[in-house]
Amino acid sequence: MDNQTLLDGLKCILSQEQIDTNYDNLYDAAADRYKKYAKARKVLDVPVPTAIVYPRSVDEVRTLLVYCNENSINVIPRSGKTATEGGLENWKEQTLVIDGKYLNKILNVDLYNMEATVQAGVPLQTLEDEVRKLGCTTGHSPQSKPIAQYGGLVATRSIGQFSTLYGGIEDMVVGLECVFPDGHIARIKNVSRRAGGPDIRHIAIGNEGTLCYITEVTVKLFKFYPENSKFYGYLIQDIDTGIKLLREVMVNGYRPSIARTYSEEDARQHFYHFYKGKSILIFMAEGNREIVNATCAGIEAAVDKFKDGIIEQVDSKLISDWFDHLNWSQQDIDDEVQGMIDNDKHDGFTTEISANWEAIPKIYHNVINRIKSEFPRADDLTMLGGHSSHSYINGTNMYFVYNYNINCAPEDEMRIYHHPLQTIIVEETLKLGGSMCHHHGIGKYRNEWTKEEHGTAYYMLEKLKEAFDPNGIMNFGTIYPQKEGVKYQK
Repeated sequence: MDNQTLLDGLKCILSQEQIDTNYDNLYDAAADRYKKYAKARKVLDVPVPTAIVYPRSVDEVRTLLVYCNENSINVIPRSGKTATEGGLENWKEQTLVIDGKYLNKILNVDLYNMEATVQAGVPLQTLEDEVRKLGCTTGHSPQSKPIAQYGGLVATRSIGQFSTLYGGIEDMVVGLECVFPDGHIARIKNVSRRAGGPDIRHIAIGNEGTLCYITEVTVKLFKFYPENSKFYGYLIQDIDTGIKLLREVMVNGYRPSIARTYSEEDARQHFYHFYKGKSILIFMAEGNREIVNATCAGIEAAVDKFKDGIIEQVDSKLISDWFDHLNWSQQDIDDEVQGMIDNDKHDGFTTEISANWEAIPKIYHNVINRIKSEFPRADDLTMLGGHSSHSYINGTNMYFVYNYNINCAPEDEMRIYHHPLQTIIVEETLKLGGSMCHHHGIGKYRNEWTKEEHGTAYYMLEKLKEAFDPNGIMNFGTIYPQKEGVKYQK
């Protein structure tokens, strides 16, 4: 099918205003934030999509998917545009981006059952603002909160800054509606728990647009008590001390909403006004008064146990002020990209992994030492460090953060800088049994390690693709290893 025939077919499904063929918009849709520098420099080396379409109902999503399935047209599901791992990047000459922004209704807020049901295009901030008026919270707060939408949040298995208390999006989703390439609409009912076979929610949660299109989501709500929130901050000896303290709090059964530790290098860019060249440890306790008091007692007991590693306590207001300015808006994203263009400098690139408590410090030091000794552009690095920000009873995550001056052509940045750095991080993580992706997903630029990530369980992932997307039209190159379209992985 040629592009004109494709577009003519779309006009039989949607109104003209639901079909976008503007070149600037198509170029913007050709890649996500992963290639933001090359994108801003207008040197993207991937094809632009054929069109972006904006369905207004689940039936229109169904019709679009059937049309693409029958005509072998690649589909990139999109909802929110805040992906960071290439999941929205286009690797096919003929591609339809199906954007969920007009699926934007809050369908129900049920305070008695503590649930809210929304369409996929509802921004997280919009729902949060509505339920805050009712004394509740979604509990979900990624940095993209002001602009992220529910379809994308669920499809990428996102996590928020309060995850240690509320969990990741997979812990919040009650039920959902999704559409498969053959047009089947599946509705997973809203119940508190069931043992009716495998948990089929997880076929859709985290599928990154490779199996189905999520159209509706029901999530839990939580009572909100901002007046009880307590913040703690400490200058500490090193990140190893911070990890030990995080573990102490978690294994003793406490659930602070924030539990983080930063290396000296990473602390410098977040807490420059008070970090004094030291690592940082921060906590926040929230909830009803009794829970907060108990959590604070647990934090203070852990700090006392490891007091030899504590240098000084920080004024709690400095921590709360920092957190109040942590989320970024679309303007922040635009300013970041403009800064890269003006200065040929990349700030804040990350690779986030997870592992058990024993492995995490080993992975951290192995990665830092290898990068310093092996990375050929080490002289261009302006910062190399990390922080842990999402903890569990049996382990934690590690955000590796690296900034660098860009001394190459914009189109070569990923190949020369990011890919070698990410390769070291992934290799060291997998060696010690960790996961190469804690919450940003695999996208297209970690798919070369998908089989190694899953090992013998990759069989299960592969069979899902064969069963639900046998014609391979859903988001080519994401999650599942592909050679076609890979530009720099050599």
